[in-house]
Amino acid sequence: MQNSEVLRQQLHSIHRKSYPAYKGLKGAYRFENFILSIDHVQGDPFASPSHISIQISHRDSAFPSEYYKDVLTRTTLCDYLTRQFEQQVNRYTFRAKGSGKSGLISVSHCGQEILSRTACEITGRGITARFFIGFPANGRTINALELEKILFDYLPVCVQKTFFYSNTNKKELRNFIELALDQEYIRQELLRRKLTAFVADGSILPRESGISSRPMKNAIPFSAPESLRISMELPHKGTLTGMGIPQGITLIVGGGYHGKSTLLNALELGVYNHIPGDGREYVITDCTAVKLRSEDGRFIKDVDISLFINDLPNQKDTHCFSTQDASGSTSQAAGIVESMEAGSHLFLLDEDTSATNFMVRDAFMQQVIQREKEPITPFLERAGELYKKASISTILVAGSSGAFFHIADTIIQMDNYIPRDITDSAKALCAKYPLPAFCAPAFASPHSHRIMTKAPQDRLKTKVSKTDGFSLGRQEIDLRYTEQLIDPEQTAALSLLLKYAVENMIDGKRTLSEIVEDLEKKLKKEGMSFLSGDRQISCGYALPRLQEIYACFNRYRRP
Repeated sequence: MQNSEVLRQQLHSIHRKSYPAYKGLKGAYRFENFILSIDHVQGDPFASPSHISIQISHRDSAFPSEYYKDVLTRTTLCDYLTRQFEQQVNRYTFRAKGSGKSGLISVSHCGQEILSRTACEITGRGITARFFIGFPANGRTINALELEKILFDYLPVCVQKTFFYSNTNKKELRNFIELALDQEYIRQELLRRKLTAFVADGSILPRESGISSRPMKNAIPFSAPESLRISMELPHKGTLTGMGIPQGITLIVGGGYHGKSTLLNALELGVYNHIPGDGREYVITDCTAVKLRSEDGRFIKDVDISLFINDLPNQKDTHCFSTQDASGSTSQAAGIVESMEAGSHLFLLDEDTSATNFMVRDAFMQQVIQREKEPITPFLERAGELYKKASISTILVAGSSGAFFHIADTIIQMDNYIPRDITDSAKALCAKYPLPAFCAPAFASPHSHRIMTKAPQDRLKTKVSKTDGFSLGRQEIDLRYTEQLIDPEQTAALSLLLKYAVENMIDGKRTLSEIVEDLEKKLKKEGMSFLSGDRQISCGYALPRLQEIYACFNRYRRP
């Protein structure tokens, strides 16, 4: 490893040479209290910026060891450091001048949720931070003096103010860590108390706007109904009260614009920890929860949807169902079965984004179309069995059909964003409006044995489209309706995971679940570094949940 002065000399030697001379800078250099590594150099000033990383030892950074003692605290500390580093580099980005991306200094932008990112990683050896720098040039002529400013003037200041405990806002960092520990405590309490979710009193559920995930100013704070209010004694915050949603079937109803979908949205994102001040930091949901909806036109391969759909007029086998262009009902049936395979214990559904004929059939329709002529067993008739026989709870938002009142264990009415427990009064009304007796086919857990096979690929390049999906070679993987995928960096990680599986694991013999389980083990053991092959993993990737990995692989079009 060379010292930083060697790098300075190299910069002076290539000043005003053609841009490819920057390639000779690749390598690691020791600065006063960190190591700078130039991992990848861009081809020209208009190309994607260069990949840079820094390493700081635990001895130098001096963060308390209890702040990175396990996965939870390490992820939280890394998230905090990434946010602080972004604030620092934003003061210096594009201060160095030149063509194209010259002078850019870019770090992952973190949202309201805390994710495990390649932007910052903590190991037994120390802290590694990854980011991008646009190497300056005038046209395609190197301006090494501007890069010298970045590497020797700007960057050391950013590193010093971010990655050294002595310069950290210690109270703010401690709040981040303690909040994460309290959130984990609540997750454990959900299991112990047989709850699917918890929403703390005082939570701010509405967001600023449809394009902002920040809390709405002057919003009505959440207040739990007395019948569902529970109290917890958290390790750091102390006593916290709020609404505990029990396992089973929970129905959320109310008039339009009264907060039904807002509550459901908060619950679907409650699978992630949130930062202090988000308003939803104490909205905690079963970490396996999946938001389900219909997806007209999606690809389905070898899924056992017989629990919901049988006896199709074309005699197609629904125990091993495939289609290139699914209907709303078949896509929703497949989504449920795939989520069961992914280990989900809570389904979140909104009547507005569900296939009506999949969810319910009213009494009149059952009289007109006899059951033997209807291949769909509606979710209404399966929800109770999913809980009793498969331990899968449901939280459902409904606004048009009263049939769901009959199967619900808990009924919550949202009234101007305030929840009210109307279970008893609604059940009393159910007696006046009885449902016709169910005669659904016997419940049988799905048994899919899906072998993954390679689709022909010419070039396995990936291109990510924010959270909407990505292309792998000539294939488009559509993730628009995977609604708990919240960050483009998660989509980027999914593209690498699928690419790795196609190139190294899919052999026509292993099942989809075997491949995903092996990937999960590698992620736990090695992090995301194995996905980059021989190259260093770069900034720009965030770890998705197991449920989103399954969703991605299930949308990969295989022969």
